[in-house]
Amino acid sequence: MVSSQRPVPNKIQKQQYLSISPSYSVLKDDDVELEFSDVFGPLPEEANDIVYDEPAVVYSRSHSLVGPSSLDSHSLKLTKLTLRETEDSIDLVECIEGESLKENDEFSGNDDSDSDKALEGDLAKVSGVVGKDDFEILKVVGKGAFGKVYQVRKKETSEIYAMKVMRKDHIMEKNHAEYMKAERDILSKIDHPFIVQLKYSFQTKYRLYLVLDFINGGHLFFQLYHQGLFKEDLARVYTAEIVSAVSHLHEKGIMHRDLKPENVLMDTDGHVMLTDFGLAKEFEENTRSNSMCGTTEYMAPEIVRGKGHDKAADWWSVGILLYEMLTGKPPFMGSKGKIQQKIVKDKIKLPKFLSNEAHALLKGLLAKEPERRLGSGPTGAEEIKKHKWFNGINWKKLEAREVQPSFKPEVSGRQCIANFDKCWTEMSVLDSPASSPSSDPKANPFTNFTYVRPPPSFLQRSTSNL
Repeated sequence: MVSSQRPVPNKIQKQQYLSISPSYSVLKDDDVELEFSDVFGPLPEEANDIVYDEPAVVYSRSHSLVGPSSLDSHSLKLTKLTLRETEDSIDLVECIEGESLKENDEFSGNDDSDSDKALEGDLAKVSGVVGKDDFEILKVVGKGAFGKVYQVRKKETSEIYAMKVMRKDHIMEKNHAEYMKAERDILSKIDHPFIVQLKYSFQTKYRLYLVLDFINGGHLFFQLYHQGLFKEDLARVYTAEIVSAVSHLHEKGIMHRDLKPENVLMDTDGHVMLTDFGLAKEFEENTRSNSMCGTTEYMAPEIVRGKGHDKAADWWSVGILLYEMLTGKPPFMGSKGKIQQKIVKDKIKLPKFLSNEAHALLKGLLAKEPERRLGSGPTGAEEIKKHKWFNGINWKKLEAREVQPSFKPEVSGRQCIANFDKCWTEMSVLDSPASSPSSDPKANPFTNFTYVRPPPSFLQRSTSNL
């Protein structure tokens, strides 16, 4: 999960642009600790409504987090696309029993290797073992609670990827092993034009590695606060692509649960790409999850109330995303406690400069009762796609990437990092030593983590039966 508080360079152009002062405090620490009471504590006294028509400066944001829960069982069954690790449990036991990590072990030294497995039946065979030695580390492009995200080059092909590196000891300390394994499993099942693809996954004694598409147009957050407010025509295309991606996830039985501008990337053509599935969860129809998770500004009321939630919570977050694209800030702001209170009690204040159709869509997506929320009906996402605000969107052409957004980020090439903040790209690629993971020495919670993405035709054939 990537930290959602990020510095944004100052840029002032009259009132339609936002000027944001950078805050580097998060990036100085290895991990950011948030007390549960900071986010889910008692609600303060009701605050007065704030009516506004102009964007406000946003200085800081909440972080993705998971509150106390019973960790409802994720679907962690192996798919036929999964490769097998050998002797990894033994390696982890040795690590826990006192083996120390050498300086700069992140990208040097010997690695515990994974061996490949023949796939059954008429499924194609995925050959070749991939490890960290197959990649050249170029730059740091992000930082989260459990590690960093690097721009890397695959030595054999010179392809550029993003490598998410997570420390096992941090994951185990926070009891997030199931979430990390679920993230890998979920990413291996997804094939959609507006969702970042997982290419490889592997592990060493101390870290987990996810190798994904490198999307270098910047986060939607980054572009939003550089370009100012998005006009409705541009926001319509972005929102339609997000709706298409979320609809695909729900069809696969997956809730994202952390939709926000920091988890929406932009590619070189200006299309959006959903990323960061660290809080995603597989679900069954007519079931609810009791986990308190997400980012405060984007949490649905049912999550704040702790009454259980389902996929309708994602549509609330889409509504908040749209509101922020059109107005420059989320509808509920303040301290975390005040945000919670406003989410549950306050009515949405809709600026007058928005069209009537945009007002209607926002009201539908931001209905506080999930059963009344747009997208929760028997036709699901279709009732969103048929909303009058999306008139003129050809959904087939959209999903074929034939609908071009009017804005394209400035990208000079596949290796360009201009849309990532310098506080990351100027970091050293060498990581500090990691302590030994603390876990049950009799079992490695990250077995069967290795994955090599098959050719597209094989993936489509195999996932069609999921």
